[in-house]
Amino acid sequence: MKTLLDRQTPLGRPAPTAPADHLTLRRGAARVLLGNWTGTSTVPSRTLYPHQWSWDSAFVAIGLRHLSVRRAQQELESLLAGQWADGRLPHIVFNPEIPYGAYFPSPDFWQSSRAGRAVGAPAAPETSGIVQPPVHALAAWLVHCADPAESARRGFLARVLPRLTAWHDYLLARRDLGGGGLAAVVHPWEPGMDNSPAWDRALARVEPAAGAFRRADLDHGDPADRPTDLDYGRYVRLASTYREAGYDDRATGHRFALEDPGFNALLVTGELALARMADHLGRDGARHSERAAELTRRLVDRLWDDTAGVFRARDLADDTLVDHRGVAGLLPLVVPGLPADIVRALTDTLDGPHFHAPATGLVPSDDLTGATFHPTRYWRGPAWFNTAWLVERGLRTHGRHARARTLREALVREAGRTGFAEYVDPLTGEGRGARQFSWTAALALDLLHTDGHPDAPATGPDAVLPLTGPDTALPLTGSDTALAPTDQEEYAR
Repeated sequence: MKTLLDRQTPLGRPAPTAPADHLTLRRGAARVLLGNWTGTSTVPSRTLYPHQWSWDSAFVAIGLRHLSVRRAQQELESLLAGQWADGRLPHIVFNPEIPYGAYFPSPDFWQSSRAGRAVGAPAAPETSGIVQPPVHALAAWLVHCADPAESARRGFLARVLPRLTAWHDYLLARRDLGGGGLAAVVHPWEPGMDNSPAWDRALARVEPAAGAFRRADLDHGDPADRPTDLDYGRYVRLASTYREAGYDDRATGHRFALEDPGFNALLVTGELALARMADHLGRDGARHSERAAELTRRLVDRLWDDTAGVFRARDLADDTLVDHRGVAGLLPLVVPGLPADIVRALTDTLDGPHFHAPATGLVPSDDLTGATFHPTRYWRGPAWFNTAWLVERGLRTHGRHARARTLREALVREAGRTGFAEYVDPLTGEGRGARQFSWTAALALDLLHTDGHPDAPATGPDAVLPLTGPDTALPLTGSDTALAPTDQEEYAR
C-alpha cells in the first residue's frame, strides 16, 4: 500500500522522507485530532473547552488538511454555520448536547438567539456574542491549496468567500471604533490572549460583576495558572453589558476598546487570502489587495513603536499606546508588506532579552524582563504553539529561513515532548494547561509536513499565502504515513 511519503507531489517531485521520530509525532498529532473530533468539528480539548472555538478551528483546519481535506473544509463550514447576519463570526459555537455547567459562560449567559436577534444572531446554533482573531480566510485558502480539485468539486471557495468577506466587512465597518481604519477588540477574549498584561490598565476601568457565577475552568486547570476571580468578574461584566445592548457595537458604550496588533495583522493576511480566492474564482480581488495595503499602512502608523522595537496595542479610551511588550507585538511579521527596517527591528526584538527563551526555543507571551511576566499564568508569560507558528510563518515570509527553521524545530520538539500541551513554561519547558490540545497537534502536524523541504523564497502576497513554498508541495488528500489502517479509514470519511 502506498503511503503519503511514497506519492509524488503535484509538481512531480518525490515527497521527502522523514525521520522515525517525526513519523511518531505525526501519528500522535493525528490521534489528538481524531480524538477531539465531535462529528462536525473539533473541540480544543475534551476537558476544559468542550465546544467549538473560532480561531482554534482555523488552526485545526490548517493541520487537518494534511489528513483529510474534506474534514478540514467541514471544520470551517461548521464554524461559519454560526455566523451572524451582520457578518460577525462568534468566538464560540455551542454544542447543544453539552450541559450548561460544563463551561462558563454557557449559552444561557450569552443568550445569542434572543439578545442578538436585532443584529442578526441565528436562531440556532447558540453562540457567544464576541469574536476572535480573523485567521479563517488564511486557513480556508490553505485548505483549498491542499487539494484544489476537491475544493472545486465541492464548490468550497465559492461557498466560503462571501461569508468570509462579510466577516471582514463587519470588522472594518462596525469595529473601527477609533476612526483610524483598524478593527478594535471590545473584550479581552477577542484578541485570543485573554489574560495578557496588555489589558490590565483598560480592565481596571471595569467594575467586576457583582452576581455569583461558577468558573468551570477551575475544575480542569490549576487555579494558579488561570485568570484571577477579580479579572473574571470584569470579563463577565463586559460580556453582560454587551449582551444587554443587544450586541450592537454602535449602541454599546465600550469601556474596553483597543486596537490589537496581532488581531489586525491577521486581518491583513486574511484580506490577502480573500484576494487570492476571488482571483482564483475569476472575480476581482483588487478590493481585498487594496484593503490589505491600507491596513498595513494604518497598522504601522498607529501601532508601531520604533523605540520599543515592537508593535503595541492602542487604548481607544485615551488614544495612547499601551506600555507593554507582548507576543502580539511580534505577530505583524506575518504581514508581507512591512517596511524592511521594521522587519529587522522585530527580528532583533525576537532574539533579544525580551523574548529569547533558550529552554524551549519558543516565544514567551510576555516580556521576560517585564514586571508582569509569570512563566505559568495564562497569557502572562507561557509560550504558546499558535503564536510560535505565526512567528515562524512571518520569518519565512520575510526570508529569515534559518531563524524560521530553529523555531519550527522547537515547536515540533516541544509539542511532542509535552504530549501536545496547551502551552509551556518558557523557562523550564514544563507543559501546562490542557494536554492533547488540538491546535498544538494541528500546527505541529502542519510544520512536520514542511520539515525537510528546501527553503523557497516567496515574495509579494505569496509570502503569506505559500503558493510557491513547501506548503503546497505535498499531496494532502490522503492519510498520514504514520496512521494505522483504522485511523486512515476514519480520516477518509
